[in-house]
Amino acid sequence: MATADKGRRAAIRRKSRRPATRTGYLHGFTPHEQDRLYHQAAFLADLVHDRLPFRRCRDLLEVGSGVGAQTEILLRHFPLLQVTGVDRSADNLERARVHLNRCPWAKGRFQLRQAPAETLPFAPDTFDGAFLCWILEHVDDPARALAEVRRVLRPGSPVVVTEVMNATFFLDPYSPNTLRYWRAFNDTQLELGGDPFVGAKLGNLLLGNGFTDIVTEVKTFHLDNRMPGERTEFLGYWSDLLLSGAPALAKAGRVPARVVAGMQQELQRVARDPDAVFWYSFVQARARVP
Repeated sequence: MATADKGRRAAIRRKSRRPATRTGYLHGFTPHEQDRLYHQAAFLADLVHDRLPFRRCRDLLEVGSGVGAQTEILLRHFPLLQVTGVDRSADNLERARVHLNRCPWAKGRFQLRQAPAETLPFAPDTFDGAFLCWILEHVDDPARALAEVRRVLRPGSPVVVTEVMNATFFLDPYSPNTLRYWRAFNDTQLELGGDPFVGAKLGNLLLGNGFTDIVTEVKTFHLDNRMPGERTEFLGYWSDLLLSGAPALAKAGRVPARVVAGMQQELQRVARDPDAVFWYSFVQARARVP
């Protein structure tokens, strides 16, 4: 027991020495990447926003609101909602303000604050719901971020967390350059303080922070000859996602240019293959504050 306690204390000390600015966000904050986030939100909206439990909410917290791509959809789906978005990036927040002010249904219904997910600038019991989407994979301490979410939510408030599970990626025909790139993508995200496999851990993370009524749902893209149009469209989206991390991976010396070029050729070949198969799963968790 003493040895286990010593190990836990050492882990805590290592965690405390991590720089506060660590982020597992590989994609950068360029205008092209910001545009990609709008496309991603619209492309995945049917799955991510299906039957969200915010009908009775009036003051929703969105952690990792980014460029406002998910915010726009939330405000469109729930006309009585006010959304407060929090993000670490000033560039993304400025783009979100411009974007949301152009949406007639969003004007006057949102606030944006710059802050890390692990240190929310709000008093306890401020909000009656929370939405987190593709954010915990990028933070250094997902448990602390969820602890902060619980702190600022009122009793009974629903929370929805949607996250990646990158170990599920499968592509046929076999594409070795793409798989090598994908491994480097995930390894680099881990080194930067993120977690590309956090989706599988959402149940434990929510339970450990005292949330109740926890339900996780695995949502899968299994695209083959039964839906060739959707398969082609999704491969285009996935190619953009992969390539958005290429500059950071090249800078880190993790992926040579020939692998990136080989991956692009493979993805084009897969898109033309009449028998191609694409598989990817992510996880959405729903819970409540007791």
